[in-house]
Amino acid sequence: MSFKPDPIPEGYGTVTPWIVTSDTARVIDFIKEAFDGEELGRVEGPVPGKIGHAEVRIGTSIVMLFDTPFKVDTPALLRLYIEDAEAVLERAVKAGATVVTPLTDVQAWGDRVARLRDPLGNLWWLQERVEAPTPEEAMRRMAEPKYLKAMEQTQVMDAPGLT
Repeated sequence: MSFKPDPIPEGYGTVTPWIVTSDTARVIDFIKEAFDGEELGRVEGPVPGKIGHAEVRIGTSIVMLFDTPFKVDTPALLRLYIEDAEAVLERAVKAGATVVTPLTDVQAWGDRVARLRDPLGNLWWLQERVEAPTPEEAMRRMAEPKYLKAMEQTQVMDAPGLT
């Protein structure tokens, strides 16, 4: 009898991000230290000492990684929902991250947000859900100066190393 497995393997979401970098082992160490990531496995690539495939679990998500074969670095942009933005931001900085956007006040949609760049240039949006406004309330808030200022703070892309 033929068995058809679930279309999405257990533990994976419908979208799985890739981080492609020049030093995947270093990014894995950063993820483990900064975000309590769990390395699920790694496979050496065709070039000795290079990682051809690795997977790390961060909370409920799996991120895949490999050492780049590309001529141009393309940093990953990742949003990470967390329970304590201040504590995670502090751990990430200790693990080698650079703050791009300090932790904001609450955004119109209910999150506090910080952005950081890991040691290899990947950008991480750290988001902590602290309120759950209705969609109507969030849209109303978007017109308020304090929420506009918080939003602008997360959209600046001219921080050192980003342009």
